[in-house]
Amino acid sequence: MPQLNSVYLLVLLVIAATQCIPGLAAAAELVGSRPNIVLIMSDDMGYGQPGFNGGNRELTPNIDRLAETGLQLKQFYTHSVCAPTRAALLTGRYAFRTWSDWRSEDFGKPTYLKRLGLTLATNEDGEATRRIHALDTHERTIAEALRDAGYFTSIIGKWHCGEWLKEHLPMQQGFMHQYGHYAWGIDYNTYMIPHNAPAPFHVYDWHRNETPIREEGYATDLIAAEFERVIAKQTDDKPFFIYVPFNAVHGPIDVVPRHTDRFTARDAALKCYDEAVGRIVAAIRTHGFDENTLLICTNDNGGLTEESNRPFRGTKNTTYEGGVRVPCIMRWPGKLEAGSSTDAMMHVTDLFSTCVNLAGGDLEQDRPLDSLDMTDTLFNHDPSPRTEIIFEVSGSVRIPTIRSGDFKLMGDQLFDIIRDPSETTNVAAQHPELVQRLSQRLVEVGRERPPLGEKPLLMTPALPYVYGLEENKSPPGWLIEAVDLARAKQPQSWPEGKTPWPQAPNNNSSNPYSGKK
Repeated sequence: MPQLNSVYLLVLLVIAATQCIPGLAAAAELVGSRPNIVLIMSDDMGYGQPGFNGGNRELTPNIDRLAETGLQLKQFYTHSVCAPTRAALLTGRYAFRTWSDWRSEDFGKPTYLKRLGLTLATNEDGEATRRIHALDTHERTIAEALRDAGYFTSIIGKWHCGEWLKEHLPMQQGFMHQYGHYAWGIDYNTYMIPHNAPAPFHVYDWHRNETPIREEGYATDLIAAEFERVIAKQTDDKPFFIYVPFNAVHGPIDVVPRHTDRFTARDAALKCYDEAVGRIVAAIRTHGFDENTLLICTNDNGGLTEESNRPFRGTKNTTYEGGVRVPCIMRWPGKLEAGSSTDAMMHVTDLFSTCVNLAGGDLEQDRPLDSLDMTDTLFNHDPSPRTEIIFEVSGSVRIPTIRSGDFKLMGDQLFDIIRDPSETTNVAAQHPELVQRLSQRLVEVGRERPPLGEKPLLMTPALPYVYGLEENKSPPGWLIEAVDLARAKQPQSWPEGKTPWPQAPNNNSSNPYSGKK
């Protein structure tokens, strides 16, 4: 009898404990609940720049309020550069699987091509030009998965997964509405890319539904305004997925419309981005979608300086923590605990399975996912199912790197990320067997990289007026005039060995930039 009473008491204690843990049963209830999903992604914002991570709170009051009312993910990882992260998010697959660890513009840069054993191409007109590289159209994107699940899908901002052929543009990859730019980084006021490597001249890159548009205003503000227009047209009858990848605070940052009387241009650009986030949050609330919207606010990679990524070492374009650990907030009123945080390890690929699962979509597909469903971790406080992240493998321009449990192997350096998150001490000598095992794991995974091929498709003309092959066939007169005027003001030649774009990174440096962006 005493034994029976003990068992009975244990059962009661288990029941009581589960009832005291907020949201324990929420994950099962939320799968297939079809929330609206708004995914905001900044560009090149450092881990330490938002106020809630120790930055200047004057610059990020709206993002800080999100952190106060949402869930902070303290070990949220991406790839270390723009395009790889975007491709990983879109496909739920590591960037190397789609060769997206190489950006489209890299295929017009001789120092990058040399790393691939390729040379600068010449098109049929005899022009030095870039080889066409983009996200494979056979990949299934999160936009396609959610569209097929009955969602309205929109991208408002930066694409950076292919800028030339029609099949590589967003509306052929699952998005029903498109606004913004296709390539790596525009001038915020003229909407022109500074160079189209190997050509060192401007190209116009501002579009709505894959048609060039003429607008006035600061790109960050225009992206927020487009979000306001799009959400105003939504109804409760159809859930929506709105992906808002800002180009802020990516360079070039020349003229910022406000706040420069108090802050540097880059800080002023960050404050403008924060204001845009505030407009997005307000628009969600104004139109009555607040309670049924999962809002995700994150960044694509580390900042350009180690100071911006404090307390971590490294920058964008490196696989030190400063290059790959980024701020991430999730907010869903009544579903995620306000003002909470988690140290659960999560990678940007995991947003694919998590969002599609919440949407009641289908995760069965031909190409295997690296994405892991995090619903139990986010809503039930369960341990993360992720114990490994593959950041880079052989064949990348960056160092092969793997995180496994508490440790990260980066080339021949091993760091204990839990005890030494700033990566000050290489402990490889103390753990030779672990180094060997992780090195072998990287080799094994690297064998899964598909062949690159010869990349025979070329951009013609080598210097278009506007991105998008079809759009460039008959650009409007105002566009031609604006681009010609802008090109006339650019340097008409460059000294031997000098270019307006950065060269392939130095793998041995924790900051591969030399002041050039």
